[in-house]
Amino acid sequence: MVDEVEAKQNIGIKQLQYLLDGNEADYLKERAVAVRKQYYGTDVYIRGLIEFTNYCRNNCYYCGIRRGNSQVDRYRLSSKDILDCCAEGYRLGFRTFVLQGGEDLFFTDEKICQLIKSIKKGFPDCAVTLSIGEKSRDSYEKYFAAGADRYLLRHETANYEHYRQLHPPDLSLDNRKRCLKALKGIGYQVGAGFMVGSPGQTKETIYEDLQFLRELNPHMVGIGPFIPQGDTPFGKEQAGTVDMTVTLLAIIRLLLPRVLLPATTALGTIDTMGREKGLMSGANVVMPNLSPKRVRAKYALYDKKICTGEEAAECIECLKNRVGNIGYRIVCSRGDYIDR
Repeated sequence: MVDEVEAKQNIGIKQLQYLLDGNEADYLKERAVAVRKQYYGTDVYIRGLIEFTNYCRNNCYYCGIRRGNSQVDRYRLSSKDILDCCAEGYRLGFRTFVLQGGEDLFFTDEKICQLIKSIKKGFPDCAVTLSIGEKSRDSYEKYFAAGADRYLLRHETANYEHYRQLHPPDLSLDNRKRCLKALKGIGYQVGAGFMVGSPGQTKETIYEDLQFLRELNPHMVGIGPFIPQGDTPFGKEQAGTVDMTVTLLAIIRLLLPRVLLPATTALGTIDTMGREKGLMSGANVVMPNLSPKRVRAKYALYDKKICTGEEAAECIECLKNRVGNIGYRIVCSRGDYIDR
């Protein structure tokens, strides 16, 4: 079954169920690692995550920084804060910076473009990735012209009914898809993805997610387990599992052999060895936190997030050791998508 999925770079729903049930699990991971090594060897790319605002205009039911959560201690980083994070990250070897935040209307297009230009001026050999949600095509074009290289926008689910279960009525899957299509058309390296084990998810919705990813053919796919945040409508729901997440990481590696595939912080949160298990299932990216320590715990998309008390230098040294212990190595490069 695994060989057939790898050869066709496609999967049927019965094959998906078979693999999600744990069949051929070791061989699936073995093949995913082999495919990953074919393109990326044992290199693990690091992205410096800067969570620069936890204000958000949206009210997604699963998200800890949703507009309606009155328990959030809101913050915004200044331009100086962000550039200081980049300077420290650059010193530590980071060559990609990820500006991630809620959809915060305080950060106008002009402010975002100025941030991008400042980072590019100070660190011209680095890539800038944005993860700031749904915008107009015009806004995306402005960011790209200012120097942004990549854009992460998880689609969350490709099934319309499931999308409605996760999001309020003012958000739509059609618009999310339009955004992703626009980003690709403009020329960004684009990332999509979804939560594993989110409320209402079924093997049918996962199958639709995988087929959507095949159609979109993004440069990056970010998947991680759903973890509830106690102050949201899904606060008492069950979390996703490590096993299902790493199985899907391996499947995605076979479907999209060259994709940049993170072993996420969420995976490390539900299992102390979660990121290592992700890397040993075909992942090739980790995203340590460069945000100032004083705000890390405030960017609480979900509960019990790891590394909120560590300085950036501590975090990267820890990761280097952990990655080295399983036979991989963190490399100091932009870590671009291989398109050949």
